[in-house]
Amino acid sequence: MRAGTENVAGIVALGTACEIAERSLPTERYRLTGLRDQLSQRLAEMLPGKVVLNGHPIERLPNTVNVSIEGVVGAEVLDATPEIAGATGSACHAENVEPSAVLLAMGMERSRALGALRLTLGRWSTSKEVEQASCLLAQTVQKMLSAASLGKR
Repeated sequence: MRAGTENVAGIVALGTACEIAERSLPTERYRLTGLRDQLSQRLAEMLPGKVVLNGHPIERLPNTVNVSIEGVVGAEVLDATPEIAGATGSACHAENVEPSAVLLAMGMERSRALGALRLTLGRWSTSKEVEQASCLLAQTVQKMLSAASLGKR
């Protein structure tokens, strides 16, 4: 293709992708909302009294879970759980872990913001994967909390 020539195949492909997205949006939103709720509920069940939802309980993205876990640093949880791709919203440089500026701007306490995890689901995410992720994260957090309590003795 020479400069200035329209990419007809790309334009047609984009149009087709938009049509598919428009058709699947209502059912996909419902499916992702169910998986999102499953993920936050399972984490809360496996880590009783330690998990707090960040943000509005209903008015939020259907594919995103943002929770804080008491007693741990979110970035450390993700570092110790390489099977999980998540984010903390913080900028990590060397040993300097900073909490999410957005969570702090919402008025969240620094310790709670440091414990935040943002987990995002996608079109191919399954209930089985949500269960596996919940178990892996809960196991990591429990190990960290146990190690911390042993260090306090």
